[in-house]
Amino acid sequence: MESFNPAGTRWNPKPGALKRSTLCRIPAGLLLLALWASAQTIAVSPAGPIRTLAEARDAARAQRGAGRTGTITIRIGAGVYFLPETLVLSPDYSDTVWEAAPGARPVISGGRILTGWKKGAGPQWTADASGPDFRQLFIGGRRAQRARTPNAGFYRIDGASPQDKPAQIRFRGNDIRPEWAARGDVEVVALLAWADFRMPLASVDESAHTAVLTDDPRPSNKEADARYYIENAPDALDQPGEWYLDRQTHTVSYWPLAGENLAIDQAIAPALVELVRLEGNPERGRFVHNVVFRGLQFVHADWTMPGHGYADTQAAQPAPAAIVGVGATDCTIERCTVAHSGGYAIFFGRGSKRNRILASELYDLGGGGVKLGEPRQFPDEPERNYENVVADNHIHDLGLVYAPAVGVWVLQSGRNQIVHNHIHDLFYTAISVGWTWGYAENQSQGNIVEYNHLHHIGKEMLSDMGGIYTLGVQPGTRIRYNLIHDISSFTYGGWGIYPDEGSSEMLIENNVVYRCKSAGFHQHYGRENTVRNNIFAFNQENQLMRTRAEPHVSFTFEHNIVYFDQGRLLGTNWTGDGFIMKGNLYFDTRGSEISFAGQPFAEWQSAGRDAGSAIADPLFVNAGNFDFRLLPESPALKLGFHPIDLSTVGPRVPAGQ
Repeated sequence: MESFNPAGTRWNPKPGALKRSTLCRIPAGLLLLALWASAQTIAVSPAGPIRTLAEARDAARAQRGAGRTGTITIRIGAGVYFLPETLVLSPDYSDTVWEAAPGARPVISGGRILTGWKKGAGPQWTADASGPDFRQLFIGGRRAQRARTPNAGFYRIDGASPQDKPAQIRFRGNDIRPEWAARGDVEVVALLAWADFRMPLASVDESAHTAVLTDDPRPSNKEADARYYIENAPDALDQPGEWYLDRQTHTVSYWPLAGENLAIDQAIAPALVELVRLEGNPERGRFVHNVVFRGLQFVHADWTMPGHGYADTQAAQPAPAAIVGVGATDCTIERCTVAHSGGYAIFFGRGSKRNRILASELYDLGGGGVKLGEPRQFPDEPERNYENVVADNHIHDLGLVYAPAVGVWVLQSGRNQIVHNHIHDLFYTAISVGWTWGYAENQSQGNIVEYNHLHHIGKEMLSDMGGIYTLGVQPGTRIRYNLIHDISSFTYGGWGIYPDEGSSEMLIENNVVYRCKSAGFHQHYGRENTVRNNIFAFNQENQLMRTRAEPHVSFTFEHNIVYFDQGRLLGTNWTGDGFIMKGNLYFDTRGSEISFAGQPFAEWQSAGRDAGSAIADPLFVNAGNFDFRLLPESPALKLGFHPIDLSTVGPRVPAGQ
C-alpha cells in the first residue's frame, strides 16, 4: 500500500528496506523526535497515558511545535470525559480531527456528579452542591424539572402585559408571594406572543396584587392576560421529579420519581455553559480552520442569564450554545450528538464560513438546534458568515428553557444549505431565515432550504410562528421539497410557510404543507415571491393568507393544489391587484361553493384573477392518509402541476451513524 511521509513526498519502501544498520546510525534522541513528530494519531483513553481532551490538545500543539504538518487525528476511546473548563481551540489548533475510536461513542460532559445524597424525613433527598451554581439537573440521564409553580399549565397576568420600566405585572389571588421577592432569585417566566421574558422578582405588593420585576420589557412583549409561571421558589418543590438549589446553603434538594434511587441513579449538574469554543480572530485574518468533530457525544452544558434577567425579542436571542465557533472556517461536526443542555446546540457566528453540521442528533435542549450568523451586519468580508451546510440532522425536543428557540436559525448569513433535516417537537419555528424587517439591505441571501421534514411545531405554546419563517429581501433563496405538517400556535399564527416582513424575491416550490392551524401559506408583506407547484391541504382556519396590500406584486401563486375540509380558502387581506394567481386547482371536500375573499369563483376570475385555474378534486391516492401522490387522471396534471417526489425528504443517513 502506498504511503506518505510527513512532508507529503511519496515513498513506498519494501519490507525490510529500512535496515537495522541504518537505524543504528541515527542518534536515539533524533530517532524518537522524528518518530514522534511524524505521528498522525493521538490516542485518548481513561486508562491513559493521555486521559483528557486538554492533554490531547496540548500534545497536538507539541507536535506542531516539533514540525508536524498536515492533519493530526485525536482518537477518543470509550468513556465519559468531564471537562473542567471549556475546550478552547485557537487557530493554532487547526487541521485537527477529534473522532471516536472505532466502535466507541465517547461522552464529553460539561457536568459534575453530585454525590452524598441523604434522604430526609419526607420524600425529598438532599446533597451538598458546593461549587458553581447550576440551573439544570439530570437524574439517571433524564432532565429533572426545576421547582415550578403551577406544576401544570400557567398563571395569567391580570390584564395587559407590562410596559412599565422596570416591568410590573398584576397577578391574581395569591399566585405570587411576597417572601419570594425577598430571596432575590425566584423567577417569573412569561410567554408573550412569539417571545418570552425571564426576570427575578424584586418586590411584591400583596394588597395591590402587583409584582415588580428586575428588568425592562421590550415594546414587542405584549399580550393580554399573558401566561406565566414561577420557577426556583423553594416551596415550589412540591411533587416528584422536581429539584431546587438553595444558593445560600449550597444544598440541592430533589423529590425522586417512582422507581428512582439516588443511591444508584447518577445525578449530574452542569458546570459549564460552553463545552467547546473555536476561537478565531476574523478581523485580523486569523481563523480556526479544518477542525472536525466526528462520532462524539456532547452533553451537560448549562444556561445562564444576567442577574436582572432578560426580555427576548425573538427566537431566544439570549440563549447560549454548547459548541461555539467565531472565526471558524471549513470545520465539520459529523455524526455527533449534542443533548441535555441549556441553550442552542451549535452556534457559528462572526466570521464563520463553509462549516458543516452533518448527520448529527441535537435534542433535549433548553434552546434550539443550530444558529448561523448574528443579528448585526458586518461590512468587512472577513467578519461575515456564509456558505455553511446543515444537512441530514435529527433535531428535536427543543425550547425546554427558552420556549421561542428555533430548530435551525439563520440570521445575517447567506448562501447556506439547510437540507435533509428532520426537525420536530419544539415550541416555535422549525427553520428561520433572515434578520432584517422590511426592505432594507441585509446579508441573508441565496439560502437553500430543501428536503426537510418539519412537524409538530408550536404545540400551542407560542404564536406568530411557522414551519419555515423568513424575513427581508432574499434574492436567490429557495424553499423547495419540504414536508411540513402539524403546526399549532397558542392563538394566531400557526403557519406552514411564513414569509414575514419584507420577505422578497424568493422561490417557494414543490412543498407539501398540511394540518396547520392558521394557514398553509401566509405572506405578511413582501414583493415578487414565486409560490408554485405546492400542495396545501387540510389546513384549519384558512388555507392561504396575505396581510398587507402594497403597490407592487406581493407574489405569484401558480400551479398549486389547495385541498381542504374546513375553514376559509383565503384569509385576511386580498384587496388590490398586487398578487398574481393562475393555473391553480382548488377543492373543498365539504362540497359547498368556495368563496374567494367573498366572491364566487366566476366573479373572482372575471376580475382577472386565477386565469386557467379550476375547482376540482385533484384525485390524490389517499388524502385521508396524507398520501398526496396523484392518480394518472388527476385534473391537476392537466393544469401543468408536476408530481412532487418526497421519497428522499429528511435525513439520508441515520443521525449519529
